[in-house]
Amino acid sequence: MEDNLKDMEPKELMILNSKIMIELKEKQVIRTKNNPIADYCEWLVSKKFNWNLQKNSNAGFDIIDNENLRVQIKCRTLEKGKGTRQLGVIRNLDGDTFDYLIGILFNEHIEVVEAYLISKPLIIRYSRYSKHQNGHILSLKGELLNDKELKNITNELQ
Repeated sequence: MEDNLKDMEPKELMILNSKIMIELKEKQVIRTKNNPIADYCEWLVSKKFNWNLQKNSNAGFDIIDNENLRVQIKCRTLEKGKGTRQLGVIRNLDGDTFDYLIGILFNEHIEVVEAYLISKPLIIRYSRYSKHQNGHILSLKGELLNDKELKNITNELQ
């Protein structure tokens, strides 16, 4: 199928993408027609842990875990193992909007290559505030990955 995609015109690819997005939404894998990887990431965590996926209008968290804690999910896709390891913007970090975050890195085949459960104190310690993006920026790299408090959950999500 991948070879067939190379022969398709851009408009044909866009039509196929639209059909795929509709089908994924009907199967309740994605919840919006935005970048599907974010919805897929939330769906994957909820299925693997049997946690409650929340409506996409919730500000600050995506899932309620089995202990009624609010979980924010962030992910990034690496292409050929390269690219930024920066997660999406974390808004209102100082507020009481979530209890912890799960950060996931996928490869280009949408396979989990790394996944971490990150406490709020770790996010506060290792993120930086971006006035331009009006939120905190956290990257899954450097000292954060060596911190003893970080919990690697890659195996649980593969």
